[in-house]
Amino acid sequence: MAEPVVRVPETKVALSTASVYPESTATAFEIAARLGYDGVEIMVWTDPVSQDIEALRRLSDYHQVPVLAIHAPCLLITQRVWSTDPWVKLQRARAAAERLGSAAVVVHPPFRWQRQYVRDFVTGIWRMAGETDVRFAVENMYPWRYRDREMLAYAPDWDVTKDDYRHFTVDLSHTATARTDAMAMIDRMGDRLGHVHLADGKGSAKDEHLVPGRGTQPCAELLERLAANAYDGHVVIEVNTRRAMSAAEREADLAEALAFTRLHLVRPGTRPAAASKTAASKAQASEPASEGASASEGAAAAGGSSAACESRTPGASGAHPS
Repeated sequence: MAEPVVRVPETKVALSTASVYPESTATAFEIAARLGYDGVEIMVWTDPVSQDIEALRRLSDYHQVPVLAIHAPCLLITQRVWSTDPWVKLQRARAAAERLGSAAVVVHPPFRWQRQYVRDFVTGIWRMAGETDVRFAVENMYPWRYRDREMLAYAPDWDVTKDDYRHFTVDLSHTATARTDAMAMIDRMGDRLGHVHLADGKGSAKDEHLVPGRGTQPCAELLERLAANAYDGHVVIEVNTRRAMSAAEREADLAEALAFTRLHLVRPGTRPAAASKTAASKAQASEPASEGASASEGAAAAGGSSAACESRTPGASGAHPS
């Protein structure tokens, strides 16, 4: 019996609903289903659907796309979403994750001006993590930069490995913006790495969230290490497509991201040479639509079915909720 051309890796790859901004949460489910993603991560933000558990359940059931993770409303623009009390926000995020069958809640470290929240954050996260099977995965952030000035906006620290948490989320756009060594950060996280936000960056002061492979971050190396170490969390594509000129261009970017991720998540020794060549050539073909790519090419390379983080760094433009 002939070997399959492409083997889909075991690690589930989800689409962050922030990746379709300025389109809606509902659109993210449609695109995830069409391109063959394994699920979605809900960015809870100002879109009312993202805050409504029953609406999310209906979308999940209709599209047959599970909600694999919940991103708690930690952004500047979500300070009043699900209460102004940050602990209430996390309690509601946990409840949403439990009701929707999600494995993880992604949470940012507090802003420095949330003084009481900062004081209680590490012990509070441990307490909440002990009350549920859902992973509270604290995400690395970055200093805010404007010209020659730097502001440390997060506490206890933007580098979450300096504190003791049960689970971490690593975000490779944030490592680029922080200008820190992503693989060294992964090493420090060790077996507490519980969740991955996959994107790329070039070290700009802006939180870029580029399609993996278009920046300087070790996206492929990270994925290959996850595969080699039998990583048991999810990988979430969290990229910025707000500048896409059309729906087709947005889908081409998201198909390329999925193809890249699945290609590099295949465990060593399980990828036939034909699969490597086929997936690699098709991943290259799925450049932005302006260069002739199509979403269907990227989805085929990924082996898929046919069927808002801060970008608000001082001096940054746009309002992408990633």
